[in-house]
Amino acid sequence: MSAAGESGRTQQMRAQAQDLEQAAERATDPQERQRLKDKARQLKEQSEHAGGTGKPGIDPTVSSR
Repeated sequence: MSAAGESGRTQQMRAQAQDLEQAAERATDPQERQRLKDKARQLKEQSEHAGGTGKPGIDPTVSSR
């Protein structure tokens, strides 16, 4: 997949995660709220792995000497 396609996909996933978070804030049922929050978290994690532009952190594949 091209970098542009990957970037578009990750942006779409992040936007969907944000929509789910907002829906969770509006949800009145605690179980539905938790389900929406979990789905939003899962999408964020997937977008970070797919795009590699998530939160900065330590790359476990790089060893330091």
